[in-house]
Amino acid sequence: MQYKMEKPVRGTIGEVKYRCVMEWRNGTFIADEPVKSGGQDSGPDPFTLFLSSLASCTLATLRMYIDRKGWDIPSITVNCNMWQRISDGNLMSFIDRDVYFHPDADAEQKERLLQIAKACPISKMLESTMVIRTEINGADAYSDEMIARAEN
Repeated sequence: MQYKMEKPVRGTIGEVKYRCVMEWRNGTFIADEPVKSGGQDSGPDPFTLFLSSLASCTLATLRMYIDRKGWDIPSITVNCNMWQRISDGNLMSFIDRDVYFHPDADAEQKERLLQIAKACPISKMLESTMVIRTEINGADAYSDEMIARAEN
């Protein structure tokens, strides 16, 4: 098995309700819940982060393709939102992804870029079988440094 990330994304929470310090390879950021859910809205909530992954992956994939083709499409916008429903006792999640291109993109380019958007790595991952393995690790993996980050 080879991990996708060289260093794992690490989240730590202290006693401030729902405020999570998220560490990634180049720094930290805050994730939080909205005020209506008891948080302070000091950072994006988990659903926002999730949808941001799809939007940013779509945009980067499209930009790479556009640049490789040498097309003059200076800007792209992606809106992502989701909704859920219960069907036959199972939770079903639906993501709507809307892609907006600069007016100079022609119909043929837009059609090809739609196919490219659907093939971005995060899209492929979300549409494939996914397994989440969860384990409890020993106290030796927990450090004073982690506690300090969660409390700041």
